[in-house]
Amino acid sequence: MELWSSIPKEVINFVLVLLFSFSLGMEQHKQSIANTDKKVFGTDRTFTFFGLLGYVLLLPSKDQLWPFLIGFVVIACFMMIFYLMRIREDGQYGLTTVMLGLLVYTFPLLIDRSPLWISLLIFVVVLILAEIKKPLQNLSAQVSETEFITLAKFITIAFIVLPSLPNEDLSPMIPVSPYRIWLAVVVVSAVSYFSYLLRRYMFPKASLILSGILGGLYSSMVTTIILAKQSKEKKYSPQMYAGAIIIASAMMYFRVYVLLFIFNRDLALASWLYFLLLFLVSMTTGYFLYKRGEKVHGDKTAAFSNSNPLEFKVAVVFAGLYLLFSAVTQFMVTQFGAAGLTALSFIVGFTDITPFLLNLFQGHYSITSTMVLIATMQVMVSNNILKCAYARLWSTVETTKWTWRGFGIVIALNVAVILLLYLL
Repeated sequence: MELWSSIPKEVINFVLVLLFSFSLGMEQHKQSIANTDKKVFGTDRTFTFFGLLGYVLLLPSKDQLWPFLIGFVVIACFMMIFYLMRIREDGQYGLTTVMLGLLVYTFPLLIDRSPLWISLLIFVVVLILAEIKKPLQNLSAQVSETEFITLAKFITIAFIVLPSLPNEDLSPMIPVSPYRIWLAVVVVSAVSYFSYLLRRYMFPKASLILSGILGGLYSSMVTTIILAKQSKEKKYSPQMYAGAIIIASAMMYFRVYVLLFIFNRDLALASWLYFLLLFLVSMTTGYFLYKRGEKVHGDKTAAFSNSNPLEFKVAVVFAGLYLLFSAVTQFMVTQFGAAGLTALSFIVGFTDITPFLLNLFQGHYSITSTMVLIATMQVMVSNNILKCAYARLWSTVETTKWTWRGFGIVIALNVAVILLLYLL
């Protein structure tokens, strides 16, 4: 650190400018070799000279930028002549080379006037974007027109609707504010949206086990139903389908813990060992079943629905359920105490558990943190029992048998954790 601080800032800036300019020049040189029909404006040395010119013109007159601006105009004119000639002779309209040349020239100003981390971040982003043209083109070909609407929906609910909501409790019987209700919607939507993007664009042809992991991040219940239905196609052995279902439920423990950590960090830090144990045992059980099974026929991919996870009506329903569970939980706790919460958590496990859990994690109820954790564990036991019922309803008899065996281990451990919490 002492050695770094002893190096003059001008020397560091000069080295970074040289490295940035030469790197982009090398990238352009590689593009010219790979695409002989594509004309580029100079390569290694030209781009390095651009950066050095910007550095030299900026160095003696940092308070007066007119020499630097004149140099920018001159470079821009040369780039414009090159661009027009390329259009006339070859019909090439791409602006990448022009923009890279201008970015190289302005980098000395950026590194002089901005924090170092900002300059390095832009450095990295430009290098990556210049290098991954082909993957970006392939990604663009896969993106449908509805994806931008989906992104706009997420931005709307997260950065427009949420900040505008009041953060005051609705009433003594409903001890949550509109802001906290919608915050829960935003967090769940973010997790679901991230899982959706991974599944659709990063792993569009995911293996069965990876489909269980990614699907479990989105919804272990939905994933259980999909895998149970797919088991009738018999592309894989029953043990493999059962293992993927158990793995999806293992992701439920991970997902619930992430939500707990976001909304109730103290309780999350106090209970991490229980969630880790349940997660590891579930993953191990699912993986053991998966590896035990042998694929019968077909390919190594599992087709999953790529439905939009950010439908507005889904968000409204989630907010309504959150509000309902808030009122019901407040009533049960007020009237029946811990026993009422235990009974309610068992019943809620057979519905959508996320609104109830988020309300529980955020709510200000007159119950101990231990009872909150017990209710959380209880609701996941009930939810796993419901998945066993769905597996019996939608899958083959053989898949159901192995699924029930896997869930038997997971549910037994979950119940043991609940009993341990009661004893503490």
